[in-house]
Amino acid sequence: MYQLGIDIGSTTIKMALLETGDIQQGGSKPKVVATAYERHNAAPALVGREMMTHLLENLPADAELSVAMTGSVGMGYAARLRIPFKQEVIAAAEVVKQMYPEVHTLVDIGGEDSKMIFFEHGRVPDMRMNGNCAGGTGAFIDQTATLLGVETSEINTLAAQAENVYPIASRCGVFSKTDIQNLISRSVSKADIAASMLNAVSMQVVSALARGQEILPKVLLCGGPFAYIPELRKHLQNVIGGANENMEGNLIVPEFSQFVPSIGTALLSSYSLQASCSGGAGAKDGVRILGIEQARRLFTDEQCDTIALTNILPPLFDSKEEYDTWLTDKMKAVKVEEKPLDKTALFSSESKENRFFLGVDSGSTTTKLVLLDDNGRLVYKNYSYNNGNSYNAFISALQRLRGQFGDGINIAGSCSTGYGETLLRTAFGLDYGIVETMAHFKAAQYLLPSVSFVLDIGGQDMKAIFVENGSIRRIEINEACSSGCGSFIMTFAKQLGYEVGDFAGMATLAQHPYDLGTRCTVFMNSKVKQAMREGALVEDIAAGFSYSVIKNCLYKVLKLQSVDELGEHIMVQGGTFRNHSVVRALELLTGKQVCFSPIPELMGAYGCALYAKEQRNSIR
Repeated sequence: MYQLGIDIGSTTIKMALLETGDIQQGGSKPKVVATAYERHNAAPALVGREMMTHLLENLPADAELSVAMTGSVGMGYAARLRIPFKQEVIAAAEVVKQMYPEVHTLVDIGGEDSKMIFFEHGRVPDMRMNGNCAGGTGAFIDQTATLLGVETSEINTLAAQAENVYPIASRCGVFSKTDIQNLISRSVSKADIAASMLNAVSMQVVSALARGQEILPKVLLCGGPFAYIPELRKHLQNVIGGANENMEGNLIVPEFSQFVPSIGTALLSSYSLQASCSGGAGAKDGVRILGIEQARRLFTDEQCDTIALTNILPPLFDSKEEYDTWLTDKMKAVKVEEKPLDKTALFSSESKENRFFLGVDSGSTTTKLVLLDDNGRLVYKNYSYNNGNSYNAFISALQRLRGQFGDGINIAGSCSTGYGETLLRTAFGLDYGIVETMAHFKAAQYLLPSVSFVLDIGGQDMKAIFVENGSIRRIEINEACSSGCGSFIMTFAKQLGYEVGDFAGMATLAQHPYDLGTRCTVFMNSKVKQAMREGALVEDIAAGFSYSVIKNCLYKVLKLQSVDELGEHIMVQGGTFRNHSVVRALELLTGKQVCFSPIPELMGAYGCALYAKEQRNSIR
């Protein structure tokens, strides 16, 4: 007889197979005989099938298994497959009870949650979990790795080389990103930033969960971050050791630290009080018992592939043919005249008098550069991430321009906008600087003279410009919340294991877009988990994000009373609108046609170059 615990979380599936043992019944200490760990990339059933095949391959043909599930996504699958469900905190407590009776405190850090359990003889364990904030979790560590441009697996090596620790706000991903980018811009080493982040995680876990309760040894550490990042253990020991001098040497990291909830679920599976199910599985004392072949086919059950979605929105496109036709029409509506420039043409007698105009949009996360000729034609463009240093990013962009065209190009006028406008204008002697809204308005009006409304959605900000009789009538921008911006979609795409371009492409053909509402990034996690529990496909979730971006804009930022306020000539700009599903969502939600250029992510820089050309021509 074996016990199988399956933990399906928001990003991973973890399975633990145990030989039956229950010290309460006089048996031997439970023994873990096999484990499996995989990212499911929002396809738990597909990944689960493969994992079950490998996990059970060495079991005898007559083996029987008691099975239970846990995890935020596992709840939905347990209900559909009629498998007993166990709350993961209770499962973790069961591991301590049966396998580590000497432990007084359990600390668990997962992908998006953290837990702390206090054990005292003769009392019910005091169980605490983080709320809606994902600060101090694995996702927080992943986000920092992304900002540093390294793999999460490199964080431990970097942190071990650190010389200093700086304060970082770990309570919220938005605030921490600001702190980390500030450290990057100050040329603080990646090693120091990695160590500072691990220290911040430790402080957040203790402050958010202990809340004054003394953390007594021995302390059991579990979860992937503790298993794979030894430096995190050191920082936690330093944080809690300040209040307890006896902590050193009293931290326990189990061999299967990342599998503690699934191991506990396996232990609980053998005396579940849940009713047994039908479908060929046997029943013994109300426990779900599966034969080896039944267990192997667990995730092939037709119920596992049943979609029971309750919050469905209309498809963005009914077919690929409809999408292709739509895109062709859009490309005809707004055109950017381009003239790729040959290096040799710059030095020909015909081109000596040519003048060029440089536009730069230095954002918080990216630097965009555009070069126009005297006829307003696009001759060069560049888009790059600045990794927290807009100064160096601009230098690199200029070097690429110089590498392509040499020193012979005549830049007659230059203009900057965005986060680094003043810095670049001062440091490099650029001729002009304008605010972002004016740069985007100028670009939109140049390409669509009748424009009535301009919506620009960047990585972390959103700007809406209402136009009347060719002049700006009103401007709206988002404030503290960055939900509905480009980084909002990028964050979730990466969490689900997809590049943002692939994620966007999948959305256009989704047949059952899931309504995720207009919540912030933190609260959206719960909606995504709910969607996966109900069987939503990745493309359904991706399309749901496209709707959410627009709903957030219309209802939270603009607070529109009527879509008539937008007029009939709408232009959208910003990197977010390279995602055509977001454009289409705006059309469906407003009932209006929407225009966009072939270079929506460069429109701020494009507007700057137009402004520089306009100013130079006025004094020519």
